[in-house]
Amino acid sequence: MANGRSLTVLQLNDSHAYCDLHQEMFWQGGQAVYRPAGGFARIATIVKKIRTANQESTLFCDCGDTLHGTHPAQKTQGEALIPILNSLGLEAMTAHWEFAYGPETFKKCAAKLNYPMLAINVYDQATRELFFPPYCVKEIGGLRIGLVGIASNIVDKAMPPSFSEGIYFTLGREELPSIIHVLRTQEKVDLVVLISHLGFPQDMKLVSEVQGIDVCLSGHTHHRLYKPVLQGKTLIMQSGSHGSFLGRLDLEIEGGRIADYKHELIEVTADTDPDPMVADLVNLALAPFQEELSTVVGETVTALNRATMLESTMDNFLLQATLESTGAQLAFSNGWRFGAPIIPGEVTMNGLYNIIPMNPPISTVELTGEEIVAMLEENLERTFACDPYSQMGGYVKRGLGFNAYIKIENPAGQRVQQVFVGSEPLQPGRYYPTAFVTEQGVAKKYGRNRQKHTEQSIEALKAYLAKHRPLHAELRGTYVAV
Repeated sequence: MANGRSLTVLQLNDSHAYCDLHQEMFWQGGQAVYRPAGGFARIATIVKKIRTANQESTLFCDCGDTLHGTHPAQKTQGEALIPILNSLGLEAMTAHWEFAYGPETFKKCAAKLNYPMLAINVYDQATRELFFPPYCVKEIGGLRIGLVGIASNIVDKAMPPSFSEGIYFTLGREELPSIIHVLRTQEKVDLVVLISHLGFPQDMKLVSEVQGIDVCLSGHTHHRLYKPVLQGKTLIMQSGSHGSFLGRLDLEIEGGRIADYKHELIEVTADTDPDPMVADLVNLALAPFQEELSTVVGETVTALNRATMLESTMDNFLLQATLESTGAQLAFSNGWRFGAPIIPGEVTMNGLYNIIPMNPPISTVELTGEEIVAMLEENLERTFACDPYSQMGGYVKRGLGFNAYIKIENPAGQRVQQVFVGSEPLQPGRYYPTAFVTEQGVAKKYGRNRQKHTEQSIEALKAYLAKHRPLHAELRGTYVAV
């Protein structure tokens, strides 16, 4: 075992295919402020500078949500990013939204990466064999480092069936101890690093139950941790989203344990000089889409973002367009976290695709008041469940056309206190025309007169911008925590 060694761990998580500079939101006092950040060419510059200073004693890992989230990624099923990612010097990765292209397509895409895709918790349904390798061992700076991957476990539970066709997911909790044992006893590693896309609350519980993990690189929930969390003997870090940040953890390792550490959440600022080679790769990947994405389709006076848990201005825009497109009384969309902000001013097609890169069709269904409350309760439980392992959502399901007063701390099924449509209480037996941007099983469980509309989400957004110039999409208090 090595003694007296130094190692710098770099983390990228939830970059969502944001290849170039984009707007990012920051809190300043009582308001949101925006400034450009991110881009793989600037990330490359930062990483190369650190590697040079460290004489290559640097470990760079990606927690996933990397090959999906922007129009170029979506149109090429992740292929556009492969040359860029292969230029960054990453050591390993795990996954979540990457499964949106279908497991087999994703697997073919992952095979083109020059580093391994790791997941101890994804299995082939027919063979019960692991779909990806569970771990790998890297020798860096005189250290043997065991890297273990855990993919998001909600893919076959809360996402469209096509995402998990032919495969199934576990939490990874049962598999992890034996993998750690192999790494410690057979592979003789000095350090075990978990690359996880379970989410910060889930990772906190997991490492409290499973011993032997030195560092947990956490993803999925987009936390900007300005200092790592120590859970038992495990250091947990998570580093924002959209490639706007890199997490840096400097370790001193003595006697097979972490003796000291320093941490920094690095903002990938606009004034960082882009790496020329990576910048060329980014430009090459984006060039086929630039003409369409740069087209101006409207303007907004509201800053559009997804940075708030209960309601967001970005999704209010999406839902306003959905209501106008369908003539429904209520509208719902998923509580996605991805989507770089759109600042006041011109809105381009790039902005619309950043809101909803999948461009799903809009559907309508008639739901009773009782069904609406049941749906809200189900979503609130998936978001705020006391047991982190039961948390499967992003933010609260976005809604418009109603006001819901909720008790977040209440038990499952008891969080919704009152719901109003306009000034009238929601009536349990009354049917309400309701629109969905994506249903993901909700409308299959509830309602009547289900219809899929011909207009897709992007077209609805464009049409709404054409009629409402400039756009207003302020927060309305749809959900109020009481």
